Amino acid sequence: MTKRQIEIFTADCPLCDETVQMVQELACSHCEVSIYKLRQEQEKAKRYGVNAVPAIIVNGKLVLTGKPNREQLLAAGVGQSI
Repeated sequence: MTKRQIEIFTADCPLCDETVQMVQELACSHCEVSIYKLRQEQEKAKRYGVNAVPAIIVNGKLVLTGKPNREQLLAAGVGQSI
């Protein structure tokens, strides 16, 4: 089964920390979560169109910017196998 790639761009802010924690709690065994600091990964963030944090990319597509709620994460595919 293919892994769901979840990437999170953060800036060491409380909202970012809460978002990372929520994503990690929802992530299933088919989810691969990567966390990037925006300052250190500006080129990668630019390719995805990230202009605010926290930003969540699922399978190469920017799906959420700002602090999401649980329902938004589930609707974006976090915690679901492909």
